[in-house]
Amino acid sequence: MSYLFNTPEDQRAMLESIGVGSIDELFAQLVPDEARLHRELEIPPAMSELELTAQMQSLAAKNTACSSRPCFLGGGAYDHFIPAAVDALASRGEFFTSYTPYQPEVSQGNLTVTFEYQTFITRLTGMDVANASLYDGATAATEAALMCLEATGRRGRVVVAGSVHPEYRQTLQTYLACLGVELVTVGALDGTVSAAEVAAACNDQTACVLVQQPNFFGCLEDVEAIGMAAHEAGAMFVVSVDPISLGILKKPSEYGADIVTAEGQSLGNPLHYGGPYLGIIACKSEFVRRMPGRIAGQTVDRRGKRCWVLTLQTREQHIRREKATSNICTNQGLFALRATIYLSLLGPHGLRETAELCARKSHYARSLLSTGTRFSSAFAAPTFKEFVVRDNAGAVEQLLADAEQEGYFAGIALGRWYPELADCFLVCVTEKRTRAEIEGLASVLTSSPAGLTAELANHHA
Repeated sequence: MSYLFNTPEDQRAMLESIGVGSIDELFAQLVPDEARLHRELEIPPAMSELELTAQMQSLAAKNTACSSRPCFLGGGAYDHFIPAAVDALASRGEFFTSYTPYQPEVSQGNLTVTFEYQTFITRLTGMDVANASLYDGATAATEAALMCLEATGRRGRVVVAGSVHPEYRQTLQTYLACLGVELVTVGALDGTVSAAEVAAACNDQTACVLVQQPNFFGCLEDVEAIGMAAHEAGAMFVVSVDPISLGILKKPSEYGADIVTAEGQSLGNPLHYGGPYLGIIACKSEFVRRMPGRIAGQTVDRRGKRCWVLTLQTREQHIRREKATSNICTNQGLFALRATIYLSLLGPHGLRETAELCARKSHYARSLLSTGTRFSSAFAAPTFKEFVVRDNAGAVEQLLADAEQEGYFAGIALGRWYPELADCFLVCVTEKRTRAEIEGLASVLTSSPAGLTAELANHHA
């Protein structure tokens, strides 16, 4: 479509109509003077298509994709294998170009995929119902907490484990800031939270307890004991899970979860330099009308043939705003499709094999990094595919930079979120990492200048 710009005459006419003399006068009412740019934008001269293409390729070349080197990064975004069929099917025009299903008359193909996605999520988590997806893992966890506020009628407190992803907790804090709800964080000094401390943090106005399994440090929480503590206080129990881990770990329904959330990026979706991703949420049937977004259901038409419809649409674009459960305005339909194809291809046995490979390879990496005096495991708790390594030199940033120079994305420094763990970094090992890559990582880390500093210090000690 054509770009219709405003001419100087158009601008003058609009300014006269609203009663101001200039653009500066209009903006003065909205933007403080110190926040405004008092110069022209530094826009380069116009380029030809050939020149612009070369410029954009030059800028793109500055990015380093995880596919170009061994990646041991985790913390909520994971480098899992994606079968070629996922890209082939999800790229079909019927799916790739269709927009999110706003209307009940959306194509049966899209509704079928949505229904199948929901079915996979309920089978994966053991819960009764799942919706058509949310934005990402952080907002899914937050929407679950908001569901609990409404379902329990308790609007005084939400208790969250300090081992939950720090960015999830930041998102939760942002949502609760204007609701008058207290957010209480239970510490995780040993890599996990104590059920007794969770119980002590709950009161008669606690709406829910939110934990992550495995947690941000990769450790396994005592979710059964934490769930019991939440329920004894009359609060709901919300668990954020790694979908891949459910190939070998208990389903959340088996340890009393009321609502389950997850980041679905690991289910057939690329890292995409950080997003967009896929938010998963599932719950017990009694909370279905509190669930945000939309739900596709299966029925029969007037001819008795099986068909699919949008059964629930509890969002403000479909019903009165004051009756909406959330202001969420879309779902991640394309990424939910990819997750559906991925789970279809793997099946229960494939998912279990993937989870077992992650666990075995990560434990091998953990053992290699714990053999010398240079590094040690920060926590003793059991882990799944991630673990925290303590650098005895205390030079984590330099250590990871050295590893990157050698061609390895070695891990994530934890000091930015946990000052007490400034000497630690998080390592993730998925099924894609080979024995040679794992051993290469250990060699690179132990031979880096930062690592040698630690070895010399220990030797002199």
